[in-house]
Amino acid sequence: MDKLKNKFAEQGIQKATEIREFIKANGDFVLGQYTLDSVYSGEKGMIGLITETSLLDAEEGIRFRGHSLPELKKKLPCLQGSEEPLPEGLFYLMLMDELPTYDDMYEVGSNWTKRAIVPNHVFDVIDAFPVNTHPMTQFSAAIMAMQTESEFAAAYRKGMNKKDYWDYTFEDSMNLIARLPRVAAYIYRKTYKNGVHIEPNPKLDWAANFAHMLGYGDNESFKEMMRMYMLIHADHEGGNVSAHATHLVGSALSDPYLSFSAAMNGLAGPLHGLANQEVIRWVLDLQAELGGGKPSKKQIEEYILKTIHDGKVIPGYGHAVLRKTDPRFTAQMEFAKKYMPNDELVNIVWDIYDIAPSVLGTISKIKNPWPNVDAHSGALLVHYGMNEYDFYTVMFGVSRSLGVLASLIWDRALGLPLERPKSVTVDWLKKTISAKKASV
Repeated sequence: MDKLKNKFAEQGIQKATEIREFIKANGDFVLGQYTLDSVYSGEKGMIGLITETSLLDAEEGIRFRGHSLPELKKKLPCLQGSEEPLPEGLFYLMLMDELPTYDDMYEVGSNWTKRAIVPNHVFDVIDAFPVNTHPMTQFSAAIMAMQTESEFAAAYRKGMNKKDYWDYTFEDSMNLIARLPRVAAYIYRKTYKNGVHIEPNPKLDWAANFAHMLGYGDNESFKEMMRMYMLIHADHEGGNVSAHATHLVGSALSDPYLSFSAAMNGLAGPLHGLANQEVIRWVLDLQAELGGGKPSKKQIEEYILKTIHDGKVIPGYGHAVLRKTDPRFTAQMEFAKKYMPNDELVNIVWDIYDIAPSVLGTISKIKNPWPNVDAHSGALLVHYGMNEYDFYTVMFGVSRSLGVLASLIWDRALGLPLERPKSVTVDWLKKTISAKKASV
């Protein structure tokens, strides 16, 4: 066992015992009463999942193990000469519920470097797709192809004890996180760069090596951007589609490869991760329709109203939980002000931010007119010349692996059960509500 695994084993076993005792003592506690609207609105706000790695506060935004993004900027370790915390440190925090030292962070990165070799057949699977196949389709299939390496599946087939489920989930999760940047970069270079691939550089940290394999290794600010991007997209509590899919599929004791592939299929939806590419397309359409260059704020306001009048949404604005500007948007804006303050597209994004909330706020059915993480990320990538919008969600997926797989390890350590919520028919609802009203 490596040090991180030993430390997790000690904490995980103790925590699992505490949770069992807590449930035994409080299992009949009523958490809430839910209405028919709650059932039909995607279960928004209904407490039905346990996710320890992060919590989304409607007013403050995402907190990773209780720490906000601005706090993590100060508390997580950075490399010498860098101002952006490494995702390795955030993974340690989410898994261990303690802030990492520099050595803790470095050990996680070294661990991933040792595990980063991707089997050749995975590249064969990617190469078998037509070059115009959406990168997320290739990404999900490549994750499935790596499932041949699942230590959990092999151990379960041989008959392992339940108490060891977390152990093999840990191994699979660490291997998968280590290999995802290589797989994602291979898809990018195959799809957009004529199949001219770049070998990994084991001397680089996880995010910088990803930037290197994509072809941006000579740009230090792109490496910094990638560290920031990987950190802010890592997790968003357990109810979003990709995190919930990992919980749900994993609850069937599907191994991390199967569970994470399911998560990526959810992330690929336009109401989830695919939104980041929809945002940049909308902004560019706005710019083109208004004659190119930088439009005035009045023109932007009119275009927003036209979009709404046409029955469309303003991509990148609104969130199921947040009721203020997403701190992840703010983190990207601060980065842009430092590295690209005069970029035209970035400035259009800022102008939209100045205008959209007040316009959307006048529409009664829009409860949250504030920007989310997707409202800014595309403009950063376009600044560096990454105009392949369909690939943006793959980058999101690489980052999201950190949170959902840390959480999956905990699911197995705590022995969380198969998820099986009750569903009913509309007829049952009608009869039940009618009978309840008649008895009043």
